[in-house]
Amino acid sequence: QVQLVESGGGLVQAGGSLRLSCAASGSIFSINDMAWYRQAPGKQRELVAVITSGASSNYADSVKGRFTISRDNAKNTVYLQMNTLKPEDTAVYYCNAWVLLKTWRSNEFWGQGTQVTVSS
Repeated sequence: QVQLVESGGGLVQAGGSLRLSCAASGSIFSINDMAWYRQAPGKQRELVAVITSGASSNYADSVKGRFTISRDNAKNTVYLQMNTLKPEDTAVYYCNAWVLLKTWRSNEFWGQGTQVTVSS
């Protein structure tokens, strides 16, 4: 029905920057909240940032002031600009979206994840 495809992960030194992208495609009427989660080895998946269709955003305390979430509604794409990266930011990052389908049903969808590794 809907596919979320992430890109932009990789290996970066501490203090560096990365920009993640997630493009949604499929039977989409509209997209409500879009978010980024992350999961480090041995830890639970946690919310990193969320943005509403109206561009209001919220962040986990651990990334406030360093990460910025944004979206392009025309492209059904959400971004995560990550600056001043720390080794503890190392995780698999997942895109998440609540989608109103053309069938008038609302479902939650996840991307496949992209690895972010920050070396010290």
